[in-house]
Amino acid sequence: MRIARDAFAKVNLALDVGTPLASGLHPIASWMAPIDLRDSVEIERLPDDTPARLEVSWAHDAPRPSPIDWPHEKDLSMRALRALERALGRALPAAIQVSKRIPVGGGLGGGSSDAAATLLALRELFALPIDDDTLRSIAMTLGSDVAYFIDDAPPRPAIVEGLGERVTRVARVPGRLALVIPAFGCPTGAVYKAFDALPSGTTGTPSGERVRAAQAHAIHAGLAHAELFNALAPAACAVVPRLALLLEALTQVGTPHVTGSGSCLFLVMPDQGIGALLDAARNATQSVDPGCTVLGVRLI
Repeated sequence: MRIARDAFAKVNLALDVGTPLASGLHPIASWMAPIDLRDSVEIERLPDDTPARLEVSWAHDAPRPSPIDWPHEKDLSMRALRALERALGRALPAAIQVSKRIPVGGGLGGGSSDAAATLLALRELFALPIDDDTLRSIAMTLGSDVAYFIDDAPPRPAIVEGLGERVTRVARVPGRLALVIPAFGCPTGAVYKAFDALPSGTTGTPSGERVRAAQAHAIHAGLAHAELFNALAPAACAVVPRLALLLEALTQVGTPHVTGSGSCLFLVMPDQGIGALLDAARNATQSVDPGCTVLGVRLI
C-alpha cells in the first residue's frame, strides 16, 4: 500500500523575531501562507522487520536543483519517521520517496513541509490512533515550521508564534507573487547568529500585534497594500551580501521581500501586466545573479 501527499512551500508575509531563549532558540511571530510550489512525498509500507529507507531526488521541473549531499538519517522526512517511531515505541517499516521542487536554503519551508507530509502519510498508512495535536507535538521536536504544516494540503494560512507551537489559522488572502529564487541559499543558523549580532537585531518579545495587523489590513485592503516585513532580512543580507544586491536591483520593479531566513524573495504582483512584471524581475536580477530563477506563483 502507498500513500502520496503534496508538501507545499510557504512564504513569510510578515516575520518578527525575538531575543533567544535560554535554549538558544528564537521566539517568532509570523504570518505564513502556502504557495502553489510543492514537493511530492510518497510512502510505501514494507514487510515487517524491513528497515525503513529514504530516496530523495529532484523533479524534472525543479527551479533550482542542488546537490543532495546530506546523510539520509539527517533528512527531515527520515527524522520525522524516527520521531514517530520513538513516540509509538515501535518500528514503522516504510520506504519514503521525496521528489523535490522547493529549493534548499530558500526560506520556503521545503524540508519542514516534507516532514509534516511524512508524519501525516505515516499516520494514514499505518492507521495510527494519533490526533493532530499529538502529531504537532512530535513535529515540534523537528523544527519550528513543521507544526504549521500539520493541516490540510495545502495548509491554511496562520499566525505562528512562540517556537512554532502556537498556530492560529487565519483567512486566506488572494494574491499572486513573483517568486525570486537565487542560485545560492542562506544558512539558517548563520542568519540567526547574525541577527543576534546586529545592533537592531535583539528586540525582546516578537510583536504578534504587528503581524496580526499586517494580516488584518491585507484582508480589508488587499495584499498589495499590506505592511509586509521580515526582521531577518538585514541579517540574511549580512550573511550573503549578494542578497542585498538582489533586493536593491529588484526595487526597479517593485517592493521585494525576503521569506524566512532567505534566500528567496517575492514581490506582490498586480492583477494586470503579470507577464511584464515577471520579465522585468528576470532582467533586473541577471546582472547580480545570472543563475537566478523568477516564477509566477499563487497564494493558495
